[in-house]
Amino acid sequence: MSLITLGLNHKTTPLELRERLAFTPQNLKEALNSLIKVNGVTEAAIVSTCNRTELYCALHSDDPANDDPPQGEDQRLIEWFSSFHGLEPTTLQGHLYIHGHKETIRHAMEVASGLDSMVLGEPQITGQMKQAYVIASHEGTVGQFLGRLFQHSFSVAKQVRTDTAIGSSPVSVAFAATSLARQIFGDLNDSTAMMIGAGETIELAARHLQSQNIKKIIVANRSLERAQNLAEEFDGEAINLQHIGDHLHRADIVIASTASPLPVLGKGTVERALKKRKHAPIFMVDLAVPRDIEPEVNSLDDVYLYTVDDLQEVITENLQSRQQAAQQAHEIIDEKVEHFLDWQRSLVAVDVISELRSTAMEFSDEVLSKALKQLAAGQNAEDVVTFMAHTLTNKFLHQPSTELRKAGEEERHDLIQAARRLLIDKSPNNSNN
Repeated sequence: MSLITLGLNHKTTPLELRERLAFTPQNLKEALNSLIKVNGVTEAAIVSTCNRTELYCALHSDDPANDDPPQGEDQRLIEWFSSFHGLEPTTLQGHLYIHGHKETIRHAMEVASGLDSMVLGEPQITGQMKQAYVIASHEGTVGQFLGRLFQHSFSVAKQVRTDTAIGSSPVSVAFAATSLARQIFGDLNDSTAMMIGAGETIELAARHLQSQNIKKIIVANRSLERAQNLAEEFDGEAINLQHIGDHLHRADIVIASTASPLPVLGKGTVERALKKRKHAPIFMVDLAVPRDIEPEVNSLDDVYLYTVDDLQEVITENLQSRQQAAQQAHEIIDEKVEHFLDWQRSLVAVDVISELRSTAMEFSDEVLSKALKQLAAGQNAEDVVTFMAHTLTNKFLHQPSTELRKAGEEERHDLIQAARRLLIDKSPNNSNN
């Protein structure tokens, strides 16, 4: 069994293409059940966020030590990925990265730890990976290998946050959005913010705004109940998503992050809001992929529209301490990658032990059956016990003896030494006594 990752992120792919290749909550289950049917794929999980879309797969492989994907498997995944989104494979050319077995293990740990994020060390990706794992588990597309990989990655991410200063500085896209708002408006005491969506990113952004003494927070969401629950935390106001146009003119700051496959805020709605505001400026941040705010909005005067890609310059300001911590994190990951590989290698021994025990039980059952028949026939018990001991010894040692003679003829000293260690050496390290 071997692992492979095929993906794209903010480093390799522009926003316009990322949003076309993102999986939505509506089609993710369908995608998982389709991906697991690709020839050679035995397990599958999909991580899709505003900054990355990645396929994690377990494949049939006779040589997991080979870090190159099985021949043709990467191309089949590319064809599936492009086909699912209705694109030609050539559209993805130059944007994808493909990791073989060992690099997939390392990559999963780096992603979970926030080392591969636009915002170094940001914690949200761990939750997003956990959600991807839960969905794949529920759909039955995750088994022993991917299950172990994701659980191991979550454990590593926890250790990285505990043992390093990777999360010590308040740096995230939500924090960056708040920083930009302060640069534009200065004091936020008299500003009103409209938060479109009610997920983790929006909640984090709202907390940052609250810490800057924002005057008013309006939460707009498709589910009014969820909007109300979040708004209550900030003494804010909740509205239904379809009523954005009725309240947009009140907002000095708009931060959007929903899972909608189509924009929820169009140019016309913003134009009408600007007229009601007498063209007082609106600062907008679209953190969603696909985008929540039509790109054409950026052409309007008095609107400052930023996407996740535009925040890159802002989010580099507090990264120095995190970059130092990242080096420590990579050292932790180096060690944990080897732990995972040790676990996988141990599975071979587990299978051999199981087969060995099964063979031994067959021998024992066979000899015991003969011994019981001899006792039933009235043979001397001491003779029967002696028969059992000699017969079992011969059966257990016949195959090893044959192979060791052959090893001697072929000068396989390594095999002979291994046999000595397994079968003869009685040192404390080789004994349970």
